[in-house]
Amino acid sequence: MNTSTALPRCTWCGADPLYQHYHDTEWGVPQRDPRMLWEMLMLEGFQAGLSWITILRKREGFRLAFDGFDPAKVARYDEAKIQALVADPGIVRARAKIVATIAGAQIYNTMMAAGEDFADYCWAFSDGKVLRGDGVHFATSTPLSEAISKDLKKRGFKFVGPTIVYAWMQAIGMVDDHAVHCFRRLQPAR
Repeated sequence: MNTSTALPRCTWCGADPLYQHYHDTEWGVPQRDPRMLWEMLMLEGFQAGLSWITILRKREGFRLAFDGFDPAKVARYDEAKIQALVADPGIVRARAKIVATIAGAQIYNTMMAAGEDFADYCWAFSDGKVLRGDGVHFATSTPLSEAISKDLKKRGFKFVGPTIVYAWMQAIGMVDDHAVHCFRRLQPAR
């Protein structure tokens, strides 16, 4: 991780090198890979009630525990695997969130098998475009995150309320919410 504390950044990432690296290289960068979009949605669900830095610090543990967030593998987890995950200190050990991730993998696989690409599904909500905040006012949910949340819930996803969905939209670059003073705001979308 090569980050510089001298760069003007969004204030939420503070001085933590891991947060700065995430901010500088990933947050707000448009993500178009369907599996990665699903992984980020699941991680945002695990973040509910916690801080994002907690999830970042455990992200490699999550990836190890959930077989690299391979939806085909996660969808087949049984009760023994759930018990092992509940006992794994490398992740957030919330049974309901673990079960929701398994169900999320099954939903993802069903969508993909039916020819509904998860990336196309996600990006259709913004017509494939990156939405840009004004860099001054920051929402925790929007009418769009409410609509996406409603649709995800209708499909059976859990831990996808409007606030979680909005954080996911920011993380995957569907919304560019870098602050007006942030060096990343001045960079073109990748």
